Amino acid sequence: MEISEFQRMIGEIYFHRDRERGVEKTMLWIVEEVGELAEAVRKGENIGEEIADVFAWLVSLANLCGVDLEKESLKKYPYFCSRCRKKPCECDTI
Repeated sequence: MEISEFQRMIGEIYFHRDRERGVEKTMLWIVEEVGELAEAVRKGENIGEEIADVFAWLVSLANLCGVDLEKESLKKYPYFCSRCRKKPCECDTI
């Protein structure tokens, strides 16, 4: 599934609820989900599930803000490192 397909699917399922909640409350949900992800990583449990939650909430925020997540991601990360322009990255910073 392409990112754009996932974004469209999430919009079809949740946009009416996301719009009622609004951008600020949706952002708070993302923060809460990132906290749950941090705990999952620390414990080494349910990491994939929590990453999926963070991604879904991020997609919901993108929908509310009218952002095409796939397009913006490829613009920012165009199949090579945006700093050194190499693949794989050869930057000396971690």
